[in-house]
Amino acid sequence: MAEPWNHNIHYHRLILDAIPPAARRALDVGCGEGTLARQLRAFVPHVTAIDTDSASIALARGAGPDIEYLLGDFLTFPFQPASFDFIASVATLHHMDAGAALSRMRDLLRPGGTLAIIGLPRPALPADLPWLLASKAGSAFHRLTRRYWEHPSPTLWPPPETYAGMRRIAARILPGARLCRHLLWRYSLVWTKPS
Repeated sequence: MAEPWNHNIHYHRLILDAIPPAARRALDVGCGEGTLARQLRAFVPHVTAIDTDSASIALARGAGPDIEYLLGDFLTFPFQPASFDFIASVATLHHMDAGAALSRMRDLLRPGGTLAIIGLPRPALPADLPWLLASKAGSAFHRLTRRYWEHPSPTLWPPPETYAGMRRIAARILPGARLCRHLLWRYSLVWTKPS
């Protein structure tokens, strides 16, 4: 049977490709049922994953013991500053205040560490109409050719920030961050903390 697929899983490869070669500790923010955390564990010796949804954390913990799954609020959990070489987040940033979340991720990264995010922007019409139509066509194609999996984690729509708004927030908090728009209603943000 084909591997499960959805709009978030589609971009996991972008996250995995951003892992620094010498990363020893990674954090998955908004881990849901742990799909990305388990993929990170293949590349990073110690993976911590956090989510506020207890049902999702229970599912994640049931998949294996080699990842530290935490039930809690990423913005207030007592992590030590500069304790992670890599921080990843997929479809979670729009559930939090984006500025506060990016600031917290920046502070938790060690110098030379990398942050990689897949996010959802709120469409800005009419400017985003071509992008929305292309995303709809791409989604329809993938749903015909792959086994679509609907994750059980809570969702939020519409996202509070547009793509342009996220670009402004990232430029203020993470100077030099690479923000790219993608099909399937997603964007990626990658930033390496100066050494």
